[in-house]
Amino acid sequence: MIELLSYSFVQLAVLSVLVLAGLHAYLGYHVVSRGVIFVDLSLAQVSALGAVVAIVLGVEQGILRYAISLAFTFAGALVISVARTRDNRIPQEAFIGIIYAAASAGVVLLLAGHPEGTEVLQHIVSGSILTVSPQELVRVTVIYSVLGLVFFTYRNRFKLISTDRAAAREKGWNMVWWDFLFYAGVAVVVTISVPIAGVLVVFSLLVVPPVSALLVLGKSRFQLAFGWLIAGIGSLVGILASVAMDLPAGPALIAALVMLMLMAAAVARWRRTG
Repeated sequence: MIELLSYSFVQLAVLSVLVLAGLHAYLGYHVVSRGVIFVDLSLAQVSALGAVVAIVLGVEQGILRYAISLAFTFAGALVISVARTRDNRIPQEAFIGIIYAAASAGVVLLLAGHPEGTEVLQHIVSGSILTVSPQELVRVTVIYSVLGLVFFTYRNRFKLISTDRAAAREKGWNMVWWDFLFYAGVAVVVTISVPIAGVLVVFSLLVVPPVSALLVLGKSRFQLAFGWLIAGIGSLVGILASVAMDLPAGPALIAALVMLMLMAAAVARWRRTG
């Protein structure tokens, strides 16, 4: 199966997913720590809604369609950022779920009478990993590098907000602003990655690697490295399996990631009982 890496389209697919996984695995630790597991899925669906609105309006693929999709996702990020501070009686996850449901309903309603509705829905769910162009790979790499630099610059602040919100609030930080900055970064990430990988793969790359690392290592300083390892191996195995067995790339990649997570869970249980 390794010989499949000699094909250029497989190389581009693997490199693209590895670029996505690099930033998603990092953001996943913050998402898990904040207890907003489905925020990425919700924002990804909002991004898809923006793209569908652009399609219905007749906007061709390009910068304008990305801009419309990003505007929708920023709006979702703003709602999620404000929701946590307005009323503590309502869990933030409730708003995240409502946003996801509303965006999903909007996508279905807008595409109900569209001649290419079924094809667009399939693309939203599964993406087009195996048809990534060199230009797309370069664009994604550049944007993710810039975002990675931003998150690295403010890594200590984001970490404190994610792990000890009370301590961060005592420092006098504007929590709404920093929450919005974080979720806006996630918004850009999903807007770029959903057309390539699809909603479900984007969600899986964000959540499965850090959960696998937490199962095996707990709160070790090697969490991120282990998460990257899981994301990298899962991405490679999933794409190669999809090409070798003529399977949809997105579901194959998700299956590989989940299998690795189950293996991690088995190792963690063995360590506890051994």
